[in-house]
Amino acid sequence: MASVLLLSGGHDHSHGHGHSHAGGAGHEHDHEEAHYLQTRAGPVTLEIFEDGVPPRFRLSCAGKDLVADDVTIETTRPGGARQVFAMTARGGYLESAYDIPEPHVFMVRLSLDRGADIHEVEFVEHEHAHGAAQRDNNMRAAIVHVLADAAVSVLVIVGLLLGRLLGWAWMDPVVGLVGAVVIAAWAYTLVRDTGGFLLDMNPDRGMAERMRAMIETDGDRLTDLHLWRLGPGHLGAILSVATRRPRGSEYYQSLLSRFRSLSHVTVEVQHR
Repeated sequence: MASVLLLSGGHDHSHGHGHSHAGGAGHEHDHEEAHYLQTRAGPVTLEIFEDGVPPRFRLSCAGKDLVADDVTIETTRPGGARQVFAMTARGGYLESAYDIPEPHVFMVRLSLDRGADIHEVEFVEHEHAHGAAQRDNNMRAAIVHVLADAAVSVLVIVGLLLGRLLGWAWMDPVVGLVGAVVIAAWAYTLVRDTGGFLLDMNPDRGMAERMRAMIETDGDRLTDLHLWRLGPGHLGAILSVATRRPRGSEYYQSLLSRFRSLSHVTVEVQHR
C-alpha cells in the first residue's frame, strides 16, 4: 500500500485564473465562462449557463434588478460573424431569449442602460485534456501490478485463516480463482486502453466535435480529422479544411491554439 501511495502521488493540479482590465469599467475576472464587471448600475455577473439546460447568457446585478429592455448582448466570433441577443427577465436575473450556438468563443459587447454603459469582454473555452487522453498508462500499469500483489496477499491470508480456524480447506483454491478474476479484469481494461493508443484511435471524441464546431462556425467545412494520442495530456491532429475565404493554415492553427492538449497540429486548406 505504501508503494501505491508513492506511485500515485505527486500529481500537480493547478488552477489558473485570468484577469483582464477594461478602461473605465473597473476589473473583469475571467473564471471559465463567467465575467464579473463593475458598471454604473453596480457589480454585475455575465455568464454562460448550461447546467442541464441549453446554453444561454445570464446577467445579474448585486442588490438591483436590471430592466430587460435596457440591456442587449452582441457577440463577434473569430471569423467576424455577429449575433445580437435580446434579454428577458427571469426573477432576480436576466437571460438571453434564445440559445448560444457552439462554440462559445467570441467577443461580447454588453450594452446597459440603452447603450449608455458599454462593456466588452472575451469568452474563451479553456480545454483541458481529460480521461484517456490524460492518463499515464505506464504509471497505471505499475499501480495495477502493486495493487494486484496486495489484493492477492490479503486473499491468501484470509483463505489460510479460514482454513485453519474453520477447517475450510477449499478456501485456498477459491481465493486463488478470485484473485485470478480480479487481476484478469484489471489487465483487460489496461490492454484495451493501451491497444487503442497503439492503433491511433481517437482518444477524445468530445474534443473532436468541439474542434469541428469551432472550425465550421462561419461557413468553413472540416472534411477530414485525425486525432491521436502522443503521450499523457498531449494530442496530435491532422485536419483538412475546405473554405471559400482567403485563409491559410496559420489561421486554423491559431484558432485551435485554445485546445491546450494539442501539441502537434497539421492543417491542409482546400480553397473552393
